[in-house]
Formats: sequence, structure tokens, C-alpha cells
Amino acid sequence: MRIPIFPLQVVLFPGASLPLHIFEPRYKDMILACQSTGSGFGVVHAERDQLSVIGCMASIISTLEKYEDGRVDILTRGAHRFHIVSLDESAPYLQAEVNFLPDDTEPAPRELREQAAAKHFEYLERSGSGVEAMAQIQLDQPVSFQLADALPIPFVQQQSLLSTDSDTQRTMMLLQIYDELLNDLRMHGTGQGKRSRMVH
Repeated sequence: MRIPIFPLQVVLFPGASLPLHIFEPRYKDMILACQSTGSGFGVVHAERDQLSVIGCMASIISTLEKYEDGRVDILTRGAHRFHIVSLDESAPYLQAEVNFLPDDTEPAPRELREQAAAKHFEYLERSGSGVEAMAQIQLDQPVSFQLADALPIPFVQQQSLLSTDSDTQRTMMLLQIYDELLNDLRMHGTGQGKRSRMVH
């Protein structure tokens, strides 16, 4: 399947919200095309002209604001993951042939999900990030992508989590990440909150 590609310095996870400020003419055209057909576009992490091969579809949820000069703020939400097969640079904006990756419908064992949620709660409390997000975590379903989106971790770790098919494996990876973050907080005190996601 051929989809438009939006290279960004973010990693979008399935189910995560991503506000975008669209100002480049080529991406304004891309968004208009997507809105006219009701389709989404692929968000792929880009760093120093390097493009990740695993990305996530973004569905346009709403238009937040339109500006007189054509710029627009939109709210998107992550959908299905995909693997880039080939790139097409013939259009003003990048496109790609992709294969969608199967959704892992088998959640991690309940015990692992509970451990990850508990460590997430402790991280929020110790870092001063607030604990209100815990009320939105439903432990009767996979939570790894939701938890991963809430962590201020390097892009390489985010991309590794996105590229992992198994929810169990992702949850185990998160447990290791939480241990590292919590050890650092215990040694050095309050950490920094999650960075802003209003980009491009």
C-alpha cells in the first residue's frame, strides 16, 4: 500500500495523541489531500537524514486552528504500525510503499502489566509529573504503548519499543527502562517532565 510519509523528530505510538503545526507548503498539501479522502499518513522518526523503516499511521482527529496564511494546527492519533518497503520521492511530499504490521492482540501477562503500571505510578510520583494519568490506564488490555508514550526516554528506545511486535516483550523492556529511570531518580532527585509534542 502507498501512503504519504511525514518524517518527524518524534516516535508516534498506536493510540497516542500527536498535535501538529503544519506550515510547510508540501505538508499543507499532504494534509488537505488526506482530509479530502478521509485517509491518514505515516509518521516516521527522522534524524540527521536517517529515516526509520518502522513507523505508525496517524489519523487526523480534528483541526485545532486555521491561520490566514494557510498554516493549520491539527490533532492526530496513532493507528497501525507499518514497515517501509520502498520510498517514492516523485511527489512534492515523500510517499512510501508499506506493509502493515500485525497487531499483537495477546496482551502481556496480567502480572507484568501490573508491575509496569506500579513502576509508572512510582515514576510519576518521584519525577513530579503528576499521577492523574494513572486513572486512564486499563489493565484489562495491553498498556505498553500507552506507557511508552508517557516516558521521556531517548528516541532510540522509543523506536525499539515501536518496532517490537510482542506486547509481552515490550512490557518487559519497559520494566527495565523504569528500573533505570527510578534508580536515577532515587540517586539524583526529581526528573524532568515529558517534552512538548506540538511539532513541525
